[in-house]
Amino acid sequence: MPTADSQLIIVCVVVYLAICFGVGVWAMRRTSSTADFFLAGKSIGPIVLVMATISSVMSGFGFVGGPGLVYESGSSSLWMVFVATFSLPVAFMLTGKRLRLLVEVRDVLTLPGAVGARYGGRAPALAMSVAMILGVLGYLGTQVLAIGTVLKAVLGVELIAALAIGLGVLAFYSIAGGIVAGVYTDLFQGVLMLGAAIAVLLRCLEVGGGMAAISETLWTMDPEYIGPWGSRGDLAALSWMLLFGIGAAGQPHAITKLMMLKDIRQLKWSALATGASYVVLAMLWMGIGLAMRTLVTRGDHPALENPDLAAPQFLLHYTPELLAGIVFAGLLAAIMSTADSFLNLGAAAVVRDIPIAIRGRPLSRELFWCRVATGALLLLSAVFALYMENLIALLGTFGWGTFAAAIVPSVCIGMNWKRATGEACVASITVSVILNFVLEVSARHGNPLLPPGLAVGAVALLVSTSVFVLVSVATPRRDLSADMDALLDL
Repeated sequence: MPTADSQLIIVCVVVYLAICFGVGVWAMRRTSSTADFFLAGKSIGPIVLVMATISSVMSGFGFVGGPGLVYESGSSSLWMVFVATFSLPVAFMLTGKRLRLLVEVRDVLTLPGAVGARYGGRAPALAMSVAMILGVLGYLGTQVLAIGTVLKAVLGVELIAALAIGLGVLAFYSIAGGIVAGVYTDLFQGVLMLGAAIAVLLRCLEVGGGMAAISETLWTMDPEYIGPWGSRGDLAALSWMLLFGIGAAGQPHAITKLMMLKDIRQLKWSALATGASYVVLAMLWMGIGLAMRTLVTRGDHPALENPDLAAPQFLLHYTPELLAGIVFAGLLAAIMSTADSFLNLGAAAVVRDIPIAIRGRPLSRELFWCRVATGALLLLSAVFALYMENLIALLGTFGWGTFAAAIVPSVCIGMNWKRATGEACVASITVSVILNFVLEVSARHGNPLLPPGLAVGAVALLVSTSVFVLVSVATPRRDLSADMDALLDL
């Protein structure tokens, strides 16, 4: 079995990093305008859409953080995985058609731009822009930690050195190619990992002695661990179900890709294919976590110093070397392409959305400043990730919750309900951002304001949705423009 210094694994990773450089150079030649940088020229096909969506949603959160969360808390995270399988297609159907058509009828390149077009005025777009930047820093921190964790395990270097290598490559192709680089890296990664996920699951079952043997071992260790709620309990499981069931429709790295689709008629089957593909990739999430916990419980593998090492350790010690190399390359592809998506979203908010909301026009030399903002956000997210020092999956859950609470009411409800108002949009986003950060910071400093296990993002999502509905009903309804009225009637 491979070890951390296995030459074939290192070769696979180095080849992948070289491919990233190549993608960056190729994408840079295709990126000549802000429409290319933010929306890939609205030219991606359905296969690229499906692969890019599932890759960006799973990414370091699912491929590294997911197995770590299963290793630590058992079946608690099943409530994330299973519900997301259905919620992603629902997100497509709730938002896809209207967002894509909005790109055609208005000069919209970003999600805050879409919010501004829907509600009118500058305040809704500004509020969404601020929420996007804060959410990007939180969720991007997940990808940064995942990059460091994977490269540290493969290359045998310290975390800071691993981060420097990974972020150097990421910085090049993100700054050079924008979202074009990200979606086509996603395509490569998605195809690679769909096949690898099945192979790894079979290897998990083989190493663990079959599902019956794995279940028996873990039941003997702790019945609660593989019980219906897992070791984190019912509040955590149910709040995660809410957060990932409804919150999937509020993930900008997924729904903004719907704005890039070349032919809207392909949206319906793309939604179904996304859900099915997510199920396959989720096999890595559950399989590795359960297998590693079984091996440690039996004494066949030393206890992990950090649950996030579950995936790297399993791949290094219990899979054939070539498969491990392919999966490590796929992991890095997923992590980096998702990080690129978030960098793109953050740069759009800084360079385009906030200036338009404040002064009515974007910055001059917009493409240049997008690339500068991308580099700055990358550095800030690295600092944020090192400060948080949390499990990758829990850091990802925080980022997911921040986006869900800010976006679901204003976009998913607002794009399907004519009575929604701009005042409600601003109020719900403001409440969601303040509540998320107050609850998270208080918990981090030892003064939690919520019962143990209850996800911060789930509470923020419920509160922001309630605020959105109540304020919409309480404020005067404003007449929609003719094109927006027709769009909401579709």
